[in-house]
Amino acid sequence: MKYIVLIDPGIAVNSSYGVYQRGMERDIFIKLDGQPYLAQVWPGPVYFPDFLNPNGVSWWIDEVRRFHDLVPVDGLWIDMNEASNFCTGKCTIPKTHQCPIPDTKTPWLCCLDCKNLTNTRWDEPPYKINASGQTARLGFNTIATSATHYNGILEYNAHSLYGFSQAIATHTALQGLQGKRPFILTRSTFVGSGAYAAHWTGDNKGTWENLRYSISTMLNFGIFGMPMVGSDICGFYPSPTEELCNRWIELGAFYPFSRDHANFASPRQELYVWDSVAKSARNALGMRYKLLPYLYTLNYQAHLTGAPVARPVFFSFPDFTPCYGLSTQFLLGPGVMVSPVLEQGATSVSAMFPPGTWYNLFDMSKVVVSRSGAPVKLDAPLNEINVHVYQNTILPMQRGGFVSKDARATPFTLVVAFPFGATQADAEGAVYVDDDERPEMVLAEGQASYVRFHASVRGKAVTVRSEVLMGSYSLHKGLVVEKLSVLGLEGTGKDLAIQVDGTDATAVATSSPYFAAGGNAKLQGEEGVEDSKNGVMVEIGGLALPLGKSFTMTWNMRIEA
Repeated sequence: MKYIVLIDPGIAVNSSYGVYQRGMERDIFIKLDGQPYLAQVWPGPVYFPDFLNPNGVSWWIDEVRRFHDLVPVDGLWIDMNEASNFCTGKCTIPKTHQCPIPDTKTPWLCCLDCKNLTNTRWDEPPYKINASGQTARLGFNTIATSATHYNGILEYNAHSLYGFSQAIATHTALQGLQGKRPFILTRSTFVGSGAYAAHWTGDNKGTWENLRYSISTMLNFGIFGMPMVGSDICGFYPSPTEELCNRWIELGAFYPFSRDHANFASPRQELYVWDSVAKSARNALGMRYKLLPYLYTLNYQAHLTGAPVARPVFFSFPDFTPCYGLSTQFLLGPGVMVSPVLEQGATSVSAMFPPGTWYNLFDMSKVVVSRSGAPVKLDAPLNEINVHVYQNTILPMQRGGFVSKDARATPFTLVVAFPFGATQADAEGAVYVDDDERPEMVLAEGQASYVRFHASVRGKAVTVRSEVLMGSYSLHKGLVVEKLSVLGLEGTGKDLAIQVDGTDATAVATSSPYFAAGGNAKLQGEEGVEDSKNGVMVEIGGLALPLGKSFTMTWNMRIEA
């Protein structure tokens, strides 16, 4: 298990507080009129560190180290870093009352003595924006825009960089401290933040409307370069209904960043509070943990290319114009479609599929064959979500587990998806593995492996092979492929032959290989789709193929009368 705590950038103005004392000594706070700018956040009166100041960054790195010595956290969750301020303008500590107000139930109400700043073009620019959706002043509930950072840089010009600069400083601090890949979760982001931190979408509401919005928000942030993103599952406030929480965990299990989180004043909404939600969570999260090798490989590809993990359908199917406005479904990588229920009381979902064959990952005998991309009605009982894999995909999966570290050590299954009834087709996929902790996701011998998978069917002849880059890490960890699930081919298999690193290894590399045929396909799709073929899955089990060695498997399909 990992331990991650929330911290805010505002430092309490408290002469007995060491963090404050050291900040004042090093002169690292943002200023207004030559004095540290006074704001109010959860501790009460605060000053904001300046992360554009080299001394501010080194002070922050030192404070993270000091904190880590007391509490050896695994990551940091940096909140309120837009920066958020409960007050507006130029403020002073009141002389007539305490601030924060003792035992207040509304600590977010400003208790400093403040006046609006109107005497500069930075606080009152000639062209107004609709700040906060209420034509508020530009500096409303944040740092005054005429405040100054290091070297005289105005907050007016640096506002959007505050959370970004804090994320970079926090990343530097944690990486230097632990020598591991830092985990940082930030609320405020800018272009480039995705290289340093994950992101959640802030204080969403526990409503069906916000459930729907979470998809387009996640997809947008993926395109902004934030691949590790998600919304608070079941909503931050107010309390969700049981039905909504069922549907939200089914969707949220497939956010790249997946977390149930709520306001401290809300009733408890852990997934085990309701039996039905716990059942939905076990189903959806169980699939997520089986898909971890695929999701981790997508993170590696995001690191290399910037391609989002969760992506709009048009990203992978740019020629399929009906999907351009689709924000009720999404893809994980190029080949996995998530089609959640987003309406109260619904027990089915109308889903759009680009032309081709799509196999349900929870029940691979359920097959959608799409010709024109017309909507397909899918059953979706309360505890189920529809997740499909696309034809021509090889999907790396593992057995799953309660903890990701355990799940990632289990044997692999390769799901090979051909078009339904194919006699001439190809499929491909890949998997990247390392220890999940190295600072950089780069291929290095002994530290990571990357394996490409290729499959083809030509008539009755089927070939599945792998191509390994730097296999020693996988060999050292004992990672093996135990099973192939080949979808779309009619009948069962015979004449199995296996080679590992070019050597005949049918007896050596497998314990007791066997063929097993799946049941009859249950076709869903447009009218006129043929549904008479028997079988949709051929399973080759009993394997023990080392992931770190290239292999080739061949067999022939046969149709039994």
